[in-house]
Amino acid sequence: MSTSLEKVIILAAPSGAGKTTITQYLLKRFPRLAFSISATTRAPRGAEQDGVEYHFLSLAKFEGLIYDNAFLEYEQVYEGVYYGTLKSELARIWALGKVPVLDIDVKGAIHVQQQLGDQCLSVFIMPPSIETLKERLLNRQTETAQSIQTRIDKAAYEISFSNQFNAIVKNEVLATACEEAAELLIHFLGPEFTK
Repeated sequence: MSTSLEKVIILAAPSGAGKTTITQYLLKRFPRLAFSISATTRAPRGAEQDGVEYHFLSLAKFEGLIYDNAFLEYEQVYEGVYYGTLKSELARIWALGKVPVLDIDVKGAIHVQQQLGDQCLSVFIMPPSIETLKERLLNRQTETAQSIQTRIDKAAYEISFSNQFNAIVKNEVLATACEEAAELLIHFLGPEFTK
């Protein structure tokens, strides 16, 4: 069953702002959403599995897919580290009659929004402050001090693009941010979406 709507939900934020947690909440609450699995050249972290959290690709494979125009968007987020959204991933989800949720980089989100226009809802998850963001990244215990500093430096830059999104959700209290994001989805997709 395919949907004629072919809509897309995009969530973007600086690293550590709570985007992945809010994405997981929305996926549990709305069965008609499906997670769009991004491709990346970075190594898996912790218990991450290929084809579940990400499609983990070699640099050569990723660049081959760029050459084949297989990506809706892709970015070199850090030196030698690419992330991207495969067109085939959206087609797979639409073929199931579901709405893809893209949990992607800020620049990638803007590129998708420029291409899809009214077909997508882009939501920027705003951290309460840079200090809170740093604390969250430290608490993850998955990053080196240098990579945390790189992410913090990048956060202010990414926040400067927040006005280009359809909506901004400030994640000060997680439960409130989740509810706000859910309301935005219901408004965008229609009340029948929740049935």
